[in-house]
Amino acid sequence: MPSWKRNPVIYEINTWVWLEELSRKMNYPVTLGNVPDEIWDEIAHLKVEVIWLMGVWERSPRGIEISNQHAGNLADFRRALADVTLEDNVGSPYCVHRYVVDAHLGGNDGLAKARLRLAQREIGLILDFVPNHLAQDHPWVEEFPEYFIRGDESDLKNDPVTFSRIGESIFACGKDPYYPAWQDVLQINAFHPGLREAAIETMTAIADQCDGVRCDMAMLLINDVFARTWGNRAGPQPESGYWEELIPAVKRHNPGFIFIAEAYWDLEWDLQHQGFDYCYDKRLYDRLEHDTAQDIRLHLMADTGYQNKLVRFIENHDEPRHVVAFQPGKNRAAVVITSTLPGAKLYHEGQFEGRKVKLPVFLRRRPDEPADTDLFGFSQRLLHAIHHTVFKEGTWQLCNATGWSDNATFNNLLAWWWYDSVDRCLVVVNYSPLPAQGHIRMPGCDLTGNNWNLNDELSGVAFERIGAEMHDPGLYVSLGPWQNHFLRFFPV
Repeated sequence: MPSWKRNPVIYEINTWVWLEELSRKMNYPVTLGNVPDEIWDEIAHLKVEVIWLMGVWERSPRGIEISNQHAGNLADFRRALADVTLEDNVGSPYCVHRYVVDAHLGGNDGLAKARLRLAQREIGLILDFVPNHLAQDHPWVEEFPEYFIRGDESDLKNDPVTFSRIGESIFACGKDPYYPAWQDVLQINAFHPGLREAAIETMTAIADQCDGVRCDMAMLLINDVFARTWGNRAGPQPESGYWEELIPAVKRHNPGFIFIAEAYWDLEWDLQHQGFDYCYDKRLYDRLEHDTAQDIRLHLMADTGYQNKLVRFIENHDEPRHVVAFQPGKNRAAVVITSTLPGAKLYHEGQFEGRKVKLPVFLRRRPDEPADTDLFGFSQRLLHAIHHTVFKEGTWQLCNATGWSDNATFNNLLAWWWYDSVDRCLVVVNYSPLPAQGHIRMPGCDLTGNNWNLNDELSGVAFERIGAEMHDPGLYVSLGPWQNHFLRFFPV
């Protein structure tokens, strides 16, 4: 297993869709076990350090039946894929039938071969873990029904969306407290001691097959959240949390294993304290999409130890494609921000090429879309730029921007820098649709006594500046709408 680096670069791949496209390209069935070496080399050339193979586990036949009868799902399928057929629905990867790699994708042996190919390129592997719910036809439903939240006839009559009959029993469907229940899955009881033991056993087996997991909707298993969602149906609340039991047990078996939480509702701090190595920074995503540079700056003033354990992104399979969610120019500014902050960086396959269609996770294929070669080139330069050692081992500091009484556009400038004993790199982003000017002061390093060459890693432009002037009043910058500087410092 490759050792995890600080601030890792994670690349999410929709495994089924990716292998389908490779099969068409290669004119033979491609599984995880026989992906051509040149494909792994192309991914390694992007300088990604961890692959998230999303959706490798066996999907539920019953879940496919249910989703094919759901009008909302069918409408989503047609919006994404005009010529969609029922055969294109291979089931939700979050409706897990068994934690066994799907035979269509190459089975457990195929995954083991893929992991070896990645390790040879010093790339780690993460997979999914879905703790909150399981498919209606998961073996535990018959073998251990006590592991699930149960209901009765009155529940089924009064709330047929949340409750479902399976055989002679009535079960609660998987649920987020703010939305209707997911009717293709059943809700586990996170308070049941037998369920917790079984989850530890399952997760320990997963930990033998990969280097980390992304835990779906991890905050739903926090004791207080679970108790508010299910009340007395869950039974007495345990003294310890679900994650406080599961994560240490798995790490005793595999100390280097990494846990990543899909997290919402500002519960990242709680999950970090319950053992997670990284948590989604959804709040930053929302601020990038809707708020101002000043709001983003306030977000980035949080404790660095906390920020080091966040996952930054502008796209994943749950969010719209970034070229749709963000206006042109703003999308590049946003990805420069998320790529150069402390913490893990998450990218979504197709993001670099500018794909626009958000594909439902049920589908095995997606529409053809032309690649944006300019965006791909920009993305590749950015990934190579953040591959420098200073972004892994250096110190990150937020920088102040100042301006003039008659020009407040400096408030739209976001700036920070990374430095160590030999390297310095400054990032400045004008996060606004208007030009902005200001002075950037860089704390922590003495730039006086030298002139400096400042090379922009993304544009290729170079500047020479006097160290004393960069110290006071600061480095003068003037940037157009959504533009950025990514400057590496070299003494003249």
